[in-house]
Amino acid sequence: MTQSITKAPSYPKAHLLAASGVVALLSLSLLVFPSGDVEAKKTHFNIELTSSDATNSGLDDSISSLVEIEDSTDSPFSNAAGFNAKNGASGSTGTTMPSPSSVSIKVVSGDNLTTVFSRSGTPAEILHAALADSKELRNLKIHVGQVFEFNFSSTGELNEVHSTLNSLQSISLKRTDNGYAFNRIEIKPDIRSVYASGAISSSLSEAAGQAGLSHGLALNMADIFAYDIDFSKVAKGDAFEVIYEEKTVSGKVVGTGEILAARFTNLGKSYAAFRYTNGSYYNEKGMSLRKAFLRTPVDYARISSRFSNGRKHPILNKIRAHQGVDYAAPRGTPIKAAGDGKVILAGRKGGYGNTIILQHGSSYKTLYAHMNGFAKGIRSGSKVRQGQIIGYIGTTGLSTGPHLHYEFQINGRHVDPLAQKGMMADPIALSDKNKFMQLSKPLLARLNQERDSATTLAMSKL
Repeated sequence: MTQSITKAPSYPKAHLLAASGVVALLSLSLLVFPSGDVEAKKTHFNIELTSSDATNSGLDDSISSLVEIEDSTDSPFSNAAGFNAKNGASGSTGTTMPSPSSVSIKVVSGDNLTTVFSRSGTPAEILHAALADSKELRNLKIHVGQVFEFNFSSTGELNEVHSTLNSLQSISLKRTDNGYAFNRIEIKPDIRSVYASGAISSSLSEAAGQAGLSHGLALNMADIFAYDIDFSKVAKGDAFEVIYEEKTVSGKVVGTGEILAARFTNLGKSYAAFRYTNGSYYNEKGMSLRKAFLRTPVDYARISSRFSNGRKHPILNKIRAHQGVDYAAPRGTPIKAAGDGKVILAGRKGGYGNTIILQHGSSYKTLYAHMNGFAKGIRSGSKVRQGQIIGYIGTTGLSTGPHLHYEFQINGRHVDPLAQKGMMADPIALSDKNKFMQLSKPLLARLNQERDSATTLAMSKL
C-alpha cells in the first residue's frame, strides 16, 4: 500500500524573519504597556519645569513648576493624610505652607543643652561657639518641663533662643554682628506690704497656711522669734501678726520678700520684731532679738523628755540621769546649730549614735545625738553659724523612736538647756536709733490698727 505524504508549504526565509519580529514586538508591547486594570493602579508624576527652564529648553511658557501627585482610590500613595508634595506637609493640593519661623522645645528627662538645640534643628557649631563665649551659659541648669523658643529668620538662620526660668527671670541667646550673645533678663516686680494674722489651734504651720502665708514665711517668722519663743510650747490660743513684702508683676503675685514687722503672742506674752536696714530684727525699744543661743535647735518639735537626774532609761530600764532635752519630730527633720561654733565631733558616739558636738567659745558646748545623718560639709574641725542646718533627726544609737537628744554644757557641767536665758546681742547702735524709730513706729501703728479693725469686725458679727 502506498502512503501519501502531504508536504508542508515552504516560505521564503525573509518572510519567516519578518513574522518572528512581529511576534517579538507584540510580546514586548505587553510587557511595556500593561492592561487597563494595571494602569488604573499606577501613580502618575507629572513633573514640569520652571518657567526659566521652559524658556531655555524651548518649551511652552505655560508649563508650571508644580510637582503634584495624582492618586486613584486604590493607589498605595493614597492622599488620605492630605500630603502635598510641594511643601511636604498636610494641606490641600497646591497650597504652599510657609517655612516655620519658630520652634518650641520642651525639656524632657535626660536632656541637656546639646540635645535641646539638636532637636530644634540648630547647627551644633552655634551652641559650641556660644558656650565658648559665655561661662554663665556653660553653668546654666535646665529642668524638665522648661520650654525653649527658637526663632529663625526667613532664610533659616537662628535669630534668638528664649526661655523663661521663673516669674522674674528669663534667658536669651541672641544673634549679633559678632556671633551670639547670652543674656539673663531680670523682671523688676512691684513690691507692696501685706498684713496677715492668725490664731493657732493645732500648729503654727497650719495657722500660717490658713492665713495665706507660705511655708517659707512661716519658717522665717519662727526664726525671728526663735531666741525668745520655744516653739515646742506653742499652744492653742497663741496668735501672730505679720507685715511682709509681696512681689507682683502686672498685678499677679509672683513671690514674697522680707518680713518687715511681726508680733507673736505666746502663752499670754507678746513679742514684737521690726526689720532694720542691716537685715537684723529688733524689738520696739531697739534691742536685738538675736541672742547667743537659740531656744530650740528644731522647729515644730515637741518635748518628749526633759532634763532630769532621776529619769528611768526607756531601753536600759534603770535610773539614769537624763542630761539633756529630747525633741520628738519626724525622721529627716532639720537640726540647727544653737550658736556659732566649731565642730569638735561629727561621728558615732556609743549609745548616742550619730552625734555632733559644737564648741562655742571657751565655756560652752552643745551636743546633738541620735541623728539620721549630717548635713553636707559638716565634719570635725569645720565652723558653723547660728541657725545653720547641721544634720537631721533620726533614731540611731539607743533610741526608741526618731528624736533629737540635745545637751548644753557650761565649763564642762551639764545644765538644763530650757533654763538658760542666753546672752543678749548688742542693741542697735545709738547713731542708728532715730532712723530705726522712724521705720518701726509706722509699722507698729499699722499692726495695732489692723488688729483693732479685725477685732471690731469680729465683734460686729456677734
